[in-house]
Amino acid sequence: MNVGVAHSEVNPNTRVMNSRGMWLTYALGVGLLHIVLLSIPFFSVPVAWTLTNVIHNLGMYVFLHAVKGTPFETPDQGKARLLTHWEQLDYGVQFTSSRKFFTISPIILFIAASPGDETRDCVDDITSGATRSVSASCNNAATDFARERTPLLATVIHEEGIIYRVSMLILNKAAGVFSKPSRREIYEFLRSFNFRPGKVFLHKLVLGIETSCDDTAAAVVDETGNVLGEAIHSQTEVHLKTGGIVPPVAQQLHRENIQRIVQEALSTSKVSPSELSAIATTVKPGLALSLGVGLSFSLQLVDQLKKPFIPIHHMEAHALTIRLLNKVEFPFLVLLISGGHCLLALVRGVSDFLLLGKSLDIAPGDMLDKVARRLSLIKHPECSTMSGGKAIEHLAKQGNKLHFDFKPPMQRAKNCDFSFTGLQHVIDKIITQKEKEEGIQKGQILSSAAHIAAAVQHTTACHIAKRTHRAILFCKQRDLLSQSNAVLVVSGGVASNLYIRKALEIVTNATQCTLLCPPPRLCTDNGIMIAWNGIERLRAGLGILHNTEGIRYEPKCPLGVDISKEVGEAAIKVPRLKMKI
Repeated sequence: MNVGVAHSEVNPNTRVMNSRGMWLTYALGVGLLHIVLLSIPFFSVPVAWTLTNVIHNLGMYVFLHAVKGTPFETPDQGKARLLTHWEQLDYGVQFTSSRKFFTISPIILFIAASPGDETRDCVDDITSGATRSVSASCNNAATDFARERTPLLATVIHEEGIIYRVSMLILNKAAGVFSKPSRREIYEFLRSFNFRPGKVFLHKLVLGIETSCDDTAAAVVDETGNVLGEAIHSQTEVHLKTGGIVPPVAQQLHRENIQRIVQEALSTSKVSPSELSAIATTVKPGLALSLGVGLSFSLQLVDQLKKPFIPIHHMEAHALTIRLLNKVEFPFLVLLISGGHCLLALVRGVSDFLLLGKSLDIAPGDMLDKVARRLSLIKHPECSTMSGGKAIEHLAKQGNKLHFDFKPPMQRAKNCDFSFTGLQHVIDKIITQKEKEEGIQKGQILSSAAHIAAAVQHTTACHIAKRTHRAILFCKQRDLLSQSNAVLVVSGGVASNLYIRKALEIVTNATQCTLLCPPPRLCTDNGIMIAWNGIERLRAGLGILHNTEGIRYEPKCPLGVDISKEVGEAAIKVPRLKMKI
């Protein structure tokens, strides 16, 4: 007995199967499934596409080729009940809109799941630890894969006691059958995955090496921002005894420790060198002798492992560290303040910087270190094991910042450049004068040391805050930053100074900006920021070297495009803010 409604069409099922609404709903469902798969941290984009493809094809197979009958009864219901949905579509009219949809969608998914260009192919190829020529294997794999588009069926791989199943069903509309994959294609496909007993890495892994100054550091970071392993050797105690960093001493200490530090980082991460996607190393700027040690060691490692090399700009790494911890979108303003650098830049991309201002002489960290040495704070019982900047910050808590009236530098210059040499000379004169007044020799601790520390820290903070304030106003005036939710990132060794952070917080509150700072351990030099910068460049396809011939370190290297002259010509007046810290 009919339970449906009689229709005049020869096959009413056709109307249902060709319904736009039904397939739109299906497409949205598959899209939602794909988004869910992409949200799983350990699924890379190609893996998510492949799984979506597999699920889609299985669904289509069951629905079209296994299910018989119709959504409702037809005049020829007896025949319909014996046919699958695929057999019923227009009774032999081969390319209805539905059949086009069923045929084309797996092909689109296949193309989406395939590597998009030779660069990405080559990066995946490198991660496998191939022993043959990188460029040759990448070009051959890309050419063969694009030419044949051979389907890969359920392939089972047994690797060191672990079974991995990879399924990718590709519909071959020309032949109407599934062709058998070659062993080479299976091998090339599987090599884009990293296999390890008990642990499977389906994403990029970068080893970062840092030796730009006086810290030997290494870390392994994956593309989701997980720090898998890190190690660092600090030379602070050695350089405290010599009153500052002695480049040949730093070089020798790097040589003695770099291999141990890299091995420790890899061991902690439980990642074998063959599983690395690339090696990233600081090559600019920094101390020439220190940079040379890191670069030489890295190039030997790259040559042995046949991995890509990613040269890193030290300041770029500091600038991008915040993206390891927070979802910070481009563009954003960055203030980099350390012992060797001081600059303001607009970050528009991974390697796209506009330099707004920089120090015209020495860096704030260097100035604070020199003041600490002049005050002989290493002899102070509370500061004997601290670096100069840390000693100033610690002692300043006990002093009165208003006891000495140090004027901030460059008050009349309406630009974003910095200067600290003049302030240092003024402080030197004050210290010499106080030593005479107290009748003590150079090298002894002044009774007013805490007041001097508090005053110099406050003056430094005000100078940095005012230049940063002008940079924010300039960027907003030129629509380089959002008017309402702009972000200021402060990084570098001096960024760990909480007093300076509070001064900058006053500025961001007044300009409706968000202040973001990495934790103190990531503000100073470390391997994590280098590895993360490598991840950022690897994902963007920027500066990935497969041939390291001619690579050199650069002790001095600017960051981005310098528009500081344009900032000065704008002559933006900065409103006075009360620095109540």
